[in-house]
Amino acid sequence: DPKADSTRLMLHSKAQTTVLHLAAERGAVEDIELEEVMLKGFRDVRCVESGGPEPGVGCAGRGIITAFQLLRRKWCFSRPRLRILRR
Repeated sequence: DPKADSTRLMLHSKAQTTVLHLAAERGAVEDIELEEVMLKGFRDVRCVESGGPEPGVGCAGRGIITAFQLLRRKWCFSRPRLRILRR
């Protein structure tokens, strides 16, 4: 979501940095460390914001694809008890 506020309540804070934003800033998803975008929230739930373009600009799925590339590269899907929630 463009506002990157889906995890705000879980983290008790404002919007966190998104995977898409960091990938654009650094040039590639490979340059992102998981700890930079995966934050621990309420009851130790780990939260990641994929990000997306401003409404009406670009492809909304791009942020999700980029986030999944990062999570797959960092072996997140092999960790136990991973749940993917969407709003």
